[in-house]
Amino acid sequence: MPSRTVTIGSTSGLHARPAALFVAAAAAQPVPVTIRTGEKKPVPARSMLSVLSLGAKHGTEVTLEAADGDGAQEAVDALADLLEQNLDAEESTAS
Repeated sequence: MPSRTVTIGSTSGLHARPAALFVAAAAAQPVPVTIRTGEKKPVPARSMLSVLSLGAKHGTEVTLEAADGDGAQEAVDALADLLEQNLDAEESTAS
């Protein structure tokens, strides 16, 4: 099962807009991916409410895990790369 631990790069953490971008990217992946903080139970990365329930703030380490299958490692890597970015910074450029 491919997995990767990353640090949340968004200054506001993983809530609201950053979480929506992450969930949309997770939904586009070919395999289910879960996300967890610390020793908490993993939650589906495709679920906005589940992702928000993590309460992940800037600097929090999260672990992504994907079900085995075609594109699993690529899915984990793509989502991890997204989380490491400051997704809040894109808000000002989108206007």
